[in-house]
Order: sequence, then C-alpha cells, then structure tokens
Amino acid sequence: MLKLIVPLLLALLMALPVQAEEVKDAEEPRVFTWDELMPEDYTLTLSELIGDSDFDPYNFDIIDDYSPEAERMMDNMLQVLASAPVRGELDGMMISIPGFVVPLEAEQTKVFRFFLVPYFGACIHVPPPPSNQIIDVHFEPGTEVENLWDAVWITGRLTTVTFSHDMGTAGYRLEAFQITPTTGTKPKRESGSLIQAFKDYSPGRQPEVIG
Repeated sequence: MLKLIVPLLLALLMALPVQAEEVKDAEEPRVFTWDELMPEDYTLTLSELIGDSDFDPYNFDIIDDYSPEAERMMDNMLQVLASAPVRGELDGMMISIPGFVVPLEAEQTKVFRFFLVPYFGACIHVPPPPSNQIIDVHFEPGTEVENLWDAVWITGRLTTVTFSHDMGTAGYRLEAFQITPTTGTKPKRESGSLIQAFKDYSPGRQPEVIG
C-alpha cells in the first residue's frame, strides 16, 4: 500500500500552488479555487509526511508494507494530513466552489451531508487530501447524487469548523443553499483556474473549467 501511495504524494507536493490574491469579505458569493483554501505559507514536504526516519523516502520499493516502520510512516502521514492549517479569515464568507461529493449522511440517492473534495476518488482511497482541502457540507433539503464522478458547484457560507470522520478530516464546514451540476448553470468565475491544487494528484476526472 505504501509503495502505491508515495507516487501520489510526490504529485501532491508538486501541485501545491502559490496563494492567489488576498480574499476580501463580501456577501455576494465569491467563486473559489481549492488553492485559495490553503494559507499562503502552507507547505508540505515528504519528510514531514513520513516523520523522523533514517529510511530513504525515495527507496520505498524495498520497504515491507506491513512492517512496523511502514505502519509508523502511514500513521504520521494521516496525522499530518488531518492537521493542515486553514485560513481563519475565510470564516463566515459566502463562497461558490466546484468539487466532488463523498456522501456521509444519505437516504438512498439523496445526500444530506457530504465531504466536498477537489478530485474524484478522494477520501475513498488512502490517503485523503489535507484537511484544508476537504469541506464538510450540510444541505438540509438533501440533494440527489446518482453518480459520484459528476462534479457539482456548491454555494453557501463557509466556516472554519473541523470535523473528523473515518473518510478523512475536514478543516472547513459549509452550510449550502445551492447545489448545481457542472453541466448546468455555473457561477461566473472571477479569476484564476479551477482545481489547480491536486490536479496531478489523481488521474480521476476534474470539474470542468469555465472558459
């Protein structure tokens, strides 16, 4: 398992972007990119993920996935990803952001609570994204989700509330009032491209970029 995870982590480290322009408070929902949820000085290195070790992180082919050392590395990795810092100044902001649904509370195909993540398959496979790349979305009326590989737009109020689940840890919570498929009406993009962070972290389909 660890041998399969490391190439994904290396892609993740290369995909961490430079922070976009400073976000200002506004009641009108602002279209966000996933990289804007990360603090400007946020970095993530391979050595931080695997923790203190004499093992060469680029020679994972020789490590036993079930060894105590591999288990220690995995535990440290999950802890680091679950404690990624958020941007406190975003607390209470109205935003629109695209992503993929990971159901947490549902009745058949109607989902009331879910993780919103930047790429398909996140939280289903280990490891999950950093906590500043997972949003805990609440939508009381519920929304029909038939295909998890279809991206959606979520609009609502963002708060910096942490929530831990077996699927991963969310650093943000969002009370949604609108959920729109990416094939439907899309909010106007203000600046930047969508889903810059993690675009190389998974070969899964990404939300459509607005032209």
